[in-house]
Amino acid sequence: MTKNRPLATQTFTADPTGYERLAAMIGDPDACLGIGVEGTNSYGAALTRRLVEAGYDVYEVLRPKRSVRRRDGKSDPVDALAAARSVLAGDGTSVPKSADGWVEALRALNAERAQLVTAMTALSNSATGLLTTAPEHIRERYRGLRTPIRMRRLAACRPSGNMVEQGMLVALKAAGKAWKALKEQADLLEKNMRLILEEHARPLLDIYCASTVTAATLAIVAGDNPERIRSEAAFAKLCGACPIPASSGKTNRHRLNKGGNRQGNSALHHIAIVRMRYHQPTRDYVDRKTGEGKGKMEIIRCLKRFIAREAYRALVSIRRGRTPLNKPPAERGRRLRELRVAHGITQQQIGDALGVHSSRISEIERGTRNLPELERRAALWIQTITTPNQPTQHTETFDNV
Repeated sequence: MTKNRPLATQTFTADPTGYERLAAMIGDPDACLGIGVEGTNSYGAALTRRLVEAGYDVYEVLRPKRSVRRRDGKSDPVDALAAARSVLAGDGTSVPKSADGWVEALRALNAERAQLVTAMTALSNSATGLLTTAPEHIRERYRGLRTPIRMRRLAACRPSGNMVEQGMLVALKAAGKAWKALKEQADLLEKNMRLILEEHARPLLDIYCASTVTAATLAIVAGDNPERIRSEAAFAKLCGACPIPASSGKTNRHRLNKGGNRQGNSALHHIAIVRMRYHQPTRDYVDRKTGEGKGKMEIIRCLKRFIAREAYRALVSIRRGRTPLNKPPAERGRRLRELRVAHGITQQQIGDALGVHSSRISEIERGTRNLPELERRAALWIQTITTPNQPTQHTETFDNV
């Protein structure tokens, strides 16, 4: 369309031939302001790749709101016209994520792993249901066991007894063997995800309490081109971690954000929950905010906003080809070792005090693993026990969230 007037509408097949016909109809990329595509990361992914390769500026547009569909109707030409007008107005558009790099490989692995985990959960639930009605001695044999142990024991059981008992154990054994096979496949996919993250997104793994899955989720949400997200506040909004004003009159407050990418929000939530249990600065912050009268959900919202800032900085550092800390891990590890040896402290003592395995301290000192948060805690603990009468110079705040 030109000057906000439609020129023509036409239908094209969703295959390479149709994409070529569409590009030929649009013409010179330099004369095209932009192309709006709905679903650039799903059904429109192939079209988006072809248009970007041809040199067009492609923008992701949102599906028309219900009020617009109710007023103007719903059809492919109407949707195409709405997408073109969104690009002209710059309303509700964004740069699509690139789908040809390491993040795309990560997305495929994570999506399939999620399906396997869902199937594992269904099998575990079905086994629990069968055990509920099983004969008492079978129930007692598997009562109180954690899911992985119970399913593995079911896979290795030997059906015996009368007809009911044997039929029950055969069914449970089948569920256990299927669960075990799915677990092996899920672990293999997670291992491949870890290798990709180690090579391309080490700063995300260095976020304290970020697992392989949560780090992968944050990378997938941002895409292989995080520069399309203009600021860390925009990234927080993308993940649904930004505060939403809910003030009126003399009431001044914010509410939880129910929008945004829910997978990204879930990743931030998992990191926040683990930190609330194992991260001492976070626990101190929770105690302080609880004393100020804030509720648990509001505190978690503030923590997620702070973690979103950390994640965005890690994503930017990945793009710039550097780590968030100025000094390399090997040099920082050497200084930690010198500090520890100077005070006659063992790696085991540090590990016991911080609740981690001593091998983690060894990996930090040798520079084979970059764990800046654990390294900071270790140095702070050494300083605390060696100079107990001197106030520490370390402060950490979550207030500006």
